[in-house]
Amino acid sequence: MSLTRRQLLKLAGAAGAVSAIPGFSIAQTVDKKDVTIAVGGKALIYYLPLSIAELNGYFKDEGLKVEVVDFAGGSRALQAVVGGSADVVSGAFEHPINLQSKGQHYRSFVLQGRAPMIVLGVSKKTVPNYKTPADLKGKKIGVTAPGSSTNMMANFFLAQHGLKPSDVSFIGVGAGAGAITALRTGQIDAIANLDPVISTLVKEDLLNIIADTRTLKDTRTIFGGNMPAATLYTSQNFIDRNPGTTQALANAIVRANKWIQSASADDIAKVVPEQFLLGDPDLYKLALEGNREALSPDGLVPEDGPKTALSALAAFVPDFKPDTIDLSKIWTNEFAEKANQKYPNG
Repeated sequence: MSLTRRQLLKLAGAAGAVSAIPGFSIAQTVDKKDVTIAVGGKALIYYLPLSIAELNGYFKDEGLKVEVVDFAGGSRALQAVVGGSADVVSGAFEHPINLQSKGQHYRSFVLQGRAPMIVLGVSKKTVPNYKTPADLKGKKIGVTAPGSSTNMMANFFLAQHGLKPSDVSFIGVGAGAGAITALRTGQIDAIANLDPVISTLVKEDLLNIIADTRTLKDTRTIFGGNMPAATLYTSQNFIDRNPGTTQALANAIVRANKWIQSASADDIAKVVPEQFLLGDPDLYKLALEGNREALSPDGLVPEDGPKTALSALAAFVPDFKPDTIDLSKIWTNEFAEKANQKYPNG
């Protein structure tokens, strides 16, 4: 049946016509209107397209009633969808790869970020004489949540410099004011987090940045290729049962991606809730500009991205066997491509 579905999609795309079979044309009907999306750190710029899609009414325009549930980190959001309390996750691209290694089939279907936007920094207060990564040994590193993409990035950095995860202590600090407080008060010695958290700590001269993935260039240097970041992913079963809903979600995110690229920092700051700004609108706007390149302009996964993510995950997860992973089953650009046809200019 899956082969027939792909054939129909190809035919519909080539002809540019409405398919006679429901659910396979660009003008799809919504199969499931009420959708719960789990996210780990909604206020982060990393997840900005999700927030814009919600705040600008793009989900509603697609005939959806979306509830976004916020968790302390991406790994917690993943647990929500696996446990059945959420339908879809707005989370890191590598999560479906890790799930497949455990026999669970999830697929990314529209991209929000084309670089991780994660920054690793050392506290100037508790590690004032930092010189090399070896100085992290025995230190406490704050991450959004254990097992999250921030944890993975920190582990990847450690491995590149001959250190093991057991050489440090990882502490979950969330993705907002709590993370800032943890570094300010010396509860942690280093932090792997995102903006606006990182920009706030830099402005206060509390942080010495040692690894940065907010630009494509730096990301390629650290990971060795394009590293897809925030994405919407869900179970293959959900996609198979609800292709119209999946398409509607992709439409809303692609529309949000395009709006962000054309909007000014002032425009964006006016739309997001006040708590996203962490009490400093000007700093938030500065952080937006610093991360804009990392936000996806079109929702499409770069072709080399899945392999890069697989390599990063293999360095992060103990006893991970990359040869057992079928990357073709953890992502698709099919829905994002159709969304770009519907919204060529946003």
